Amino acid sequence: MKRVLLKLSGEALAGEKKTGFDEATCIGVAKQVRRLTEDGIQVAIVTGGGNFWRGRTSETIDRTKADQIGMLATVMNCIYVSDIFRYTGMKTEVFTPFVCGSFTSLFSKDAAVEAMEEGKVIFFAGGTGHPYFSTDTGAVLRAVEIEADAMLLAKAIDGIYDSDPKVNPAAVKYDEISIQDVIDQKLAAVDLTASIMCMENKMPMLVFGLNEENSIVRTMSGSFTGTKVTV
Repeated sequence: MKRVLLKLSGEALAGEKKTGFDEATCIGVAKQVRRLTEDGIQVAIVTGGGNFWRGRTSETIDRTKADQIGMLATVMNCIYVSDIFRYTGMKTEVFTPFVCGSFTSLFSKDAAVEAMEEGKVIFFAGGTGHPYFSTDTGAVLRAVEIEADAMLLAKAIDGIYDSDPKVNPAAVKYDEISIQDVIDQKLAAVDLTASIMCMENKMPMLVFGLNEENSIVRTMSGSFTGTKVTV
């Protein structure tokens, strides 16, 4: 693979704190991504916003406004994580689908691909820019647009299970599963819209635990221990 999109869950960025940022975790991610770029792999990143806000859990405010807050949470995450990447010696650029003053660049496929070809790690913040679409859907959309070879999903759990391992200790992890089976069994590796987009655009996914040692590098070097989602 020469170009990948890495989706980082907000909860995984928070580490054991479960909220905000865990700097050691973010530096660890940056060092792994730097190893990929040193091998010539182009990397784009999408972050979730769950370490700050989950709009779907709010029952008191309008859904559109809740989703807008979530979009801004991902902008904060991308600005922070991109600067951690710069601290470890990489060049970065943050793109958003809406204008954020001088904080970010306005997304276009041409600008994003050009930035990657210049050796930058690029960040896609703000989701799709519209409510009712998750960061999962935004990540698949951007992966398809930039013609990534695969989407890497770094989550707080180490793969896809037949049931929620937090609830069911006997849950069984899949080593490999088709996106059609993910949809049919409602396994929620990503949301339904994102799953269908992956299926229609033949975008494979590799789902793994971010907190496992060198999990990103191992995923790209053939030592993958998560779940491969085939199309």
